[in-house]
Amino acid sequence: MTIRTESDGTYTVFYSKRHTLTRQCMNLRKKGIKTYANARRVEAELIVRVNEKIKGKTVPLWKEVLNEYFIHLRDKGVTLGTFDSYRLCLNAHTLSDWGERFIDDIRSDEIRNQIALKVGKRSESHQKNLLKYIRAVFSFALERRYILYSPVPAMKFRIGDKLKKVLNEKQAGELLDRARNADSEWYPVWATALYTGMRNGELLALKWNNLDLDNRKIFIVGAWEKGKGFKDYTKSGDDRIAEIAPPLHSILSRMKLENTDSPYVLPRIDKWDKGEQARELRMFLEGCGLPKIRFHDLRASWATLMMSKGVEPIKVMSMGGWKDLKTMQIYIRKSGLDVKGITDKLYLHNPDSISENVLSFNSPQR
Repeated sequence: MTIRTESDGTYTVFYSKRHTLTRQCMNLRKKGIKTYANARRVEAELIVRVNEKIKGKTVPLWKEVLNEYFIHLRDKGVTLGTFDSYRLCLNAHTLSDWGERFIDDIRSDEIRNQIALKVGKRSESHQKNLLKYIRAVFSFALERRYILYSPVPAMKFRIGDKLKKVLNEKQAGELLDRARNADSEWYPVWATALYTGMRNGELLALKWNNLDLDNRKIFIVGAWEKGKGFKDYTKSGDDRIAEIAPPLHSILSRMKLENTDSPYVLPRIDKWDKGEQARELRMFLEGCGLPKIRFHDLRASWATLMMSKGVEPIKVMSMGGWKDLKTMQIYIRKSGLDVKGITDKLYLHNPDSISENVLSFNSPQR
């Protein structure tokens, strides 16, 4: 900043600044200021204007960074579900408040407050996801050299490992019996899910040439994914083999004889193609008076049933396509294996014996 006195007694104010990252220089000058006091006020004005110009030229607004980041996500080839999660959450919880803000103006305390304000009353997993999405945008901005550092604070969320609903053996059997008796088009779909633990996309993509009925094997080698269609790999990336249980073998064998036209094992259901499988299952369960669960919980029900029958967790992991032991621990808890038998030897008294001397609290004392 320079304040210079001219020969006519007026003052000239000059301010120049170079951007920290781009090294681009911006400057402003104002002449003919009559008093030194006014020159000092002009000085403060020029500092603000130069800083604003630098930002306007080199630092994007939050909404502009979001748009760039969404394009970046698409180019990375993330799944449509992942892309939609990021886009919908960030737009819903940050765009209205931060959209017109320069990205390097957003502070750590504002990020904390935003999470508390927008999702503070929701589950800890929602809070954790919003923080993760915001952090990803700032990391992207850091890579693009829009900011010098990421202001995203380290925040800890305690996420409870709650047991979600699953069907027990009796309930699963009742679901299949009711579906069979009602001649529901969903019957073979629900049966295959409950007898194999296959994911929704894997069920949709299952073809007859993936089955070895003679040896009771299903080769799970592909899946269907929203936005991408059919793909020749599973969610985990690995092919695997599922054993066909005898009741399911009977169902599939009969379907093979009755339908030779379609390459797909399971029926093509319009509402399944539209992604309404969870809604259809809940409606049917409600009509049967059974617990309402998600379609994906058929897979959880299978895993829980297998382990409750004594199948080793490592075998359940192999057939179900899980790689994460932490995930399997959830199903172990659901099946009750982690506590099964621990009270078998806990005898504190004999509740069936009757003591000869029983003192009644209602009888008068002598």
